[in-house]
Amino acid sequence: MNKVLGYLLLGTILIAACEPSKNNSSNTKQLSDKELLDTVQKQTFQYFWDGAEPNSGLARERIHVDGIYPEKDENVITIGGSGFGLMSILVAMHNKYITPEDGLQHLQKALGFLGRAERFQGAWSHWYFGDTGKVKAFSANDDGGDIVETAFMAEALICIREYYKNGSEAEKQVAHTADSLWRGINWDFYRNGKDVLYWHWSKNNGWGMNHKIQGFDECLITYIMAAASPTHPIPAKTYHKGWARDGAIRTSATKYGIPTVLKHNAKEGEVGPLFWSHYSFLGLNPKGLSDAYANYEDVVTNHTKINIAYAEENPQKYKGYGADKGWGWTASYSTTGYMAHHPDNDPAGVISPTAAISSIAYTPTESMSFIHYLRDNLGDKVWGKYGFYDAYSETKEWYPQRYLAIDQGPIVVMIQNYKDSFIWDLFMNATDVQQGLRKLGFTSTYLKK
Repeated sequence: MNKVLGYLLLGTILIAACEPSKNNSSNTKQLSDKELLDTVQKQTFQYFWDGAEPNSGLARERIHVDGIYPEKDENVITIGGSGFGLMSILVAMHNKYITPEDGLQHLQKALGFLGRAERFQGAWSHWYFGDTGKVKAFSANDDGGDIVETAFMAEALICIREYYKNGSEAEKQVAHTADSLWRGINWDFYRNGKDVLYWHWSKNNGWGMNHKIQGFDECLITYIMAAASPTHPIPAKTYHKGWARDGAIRTSATKYGIPTVLKHNAKEGEVGPLFWSHYSFLGLNPKGLSDAYANYEDVVTNHTKINIAYAEENPQKYKGYGADKGWGWTASYSTTGYMAHHPDNDPAGVISPTAAISSIAYTPTESMSFIHYLRDNLGDKVWGKYGFYDAYSETKEWYPQRYLAIDQGPIVVMIQNYKDSFIWDLFMNATDVQQGLRKLGFTSTYLKK
């Protein structure tokens, strides 16, 4: 079972009911790959800038251009998506989309909110109301700490600290605040005395969710952050026994003739949605990264190539599929609500642009082909105020004008990692991250001797 399945409970609320766009792009100017990629990155960043929840400065869980929201949902912020958004703020300053002064002020507001928000043994909840700072329960028993969402935020906090640690006095203060928030997370508590991490803990429901975090899925970063903690670390054996299942995470399975390398946390013979190869690797550079179980560049690249092979085979003959057309499946909106799409779960021909675009560091040629395909063939049907919309289906003529933070953030960050490894370098060069990686037996080109 994966956390994303919890979203399925929202399906009846989140059905994208908007009419398909009748307009195609009127912009016929030919752009170079670099110009097009810059345009996509800059416009997608606006989700976390113009679209940010104003009181907290953090990322709204969703933005619906059609204006139709579930009750009271417009001001709900997501901790994981906000972590991706804070990394995007660093990218924006790096690229001069915003001034250093504006970026610093925004981060001061965001970190201030995080410091005031109720925490659960240092962990944040999955959702908060940005206007009030109160927790919004994700589900009946999930009203407390979410250590995975917290790990995505911790990834960002370390990047912020590293970015500002040698700056002005105001910048050093932001670095100190980010470091204090990171140090306050009690990772060891989320073991519940065992050699595995548990996803949730609630003051009201305790360990009632009883969801062990075991690989391979999007949660690798949780174990690395927990091992790297300078204040509340987990022992290395928790990684090997819990995440790696005493070595059972290894597999010789292939799909479309491509090795999966690690057993995905899915049904036998299936691979998971592509966000499993994105969220942990926004900061964690898989290139040159190995441990006792895998070479992680192979893991994420092969996962992406399996998606491309599925698009080429197109067994259900959906419109617009192909390696040089539409491809890429992840957790996103769908024609019936919200769904974890992957090659074995594709009932409506829905493609999620973030899947292919956020894979650009792994498959640059195919990812750029996809971006050109969207621009040249679908245009304004799939493009709006904050970049490409969350999902579409040519087969169903379905083009909802809606966005999700968890899908927009990886686009901004992974495009930058493809360009110059900016976020990868910030995160991987952090001393505590390197200590955590060594502790778990990783090797990397970043690890200093």
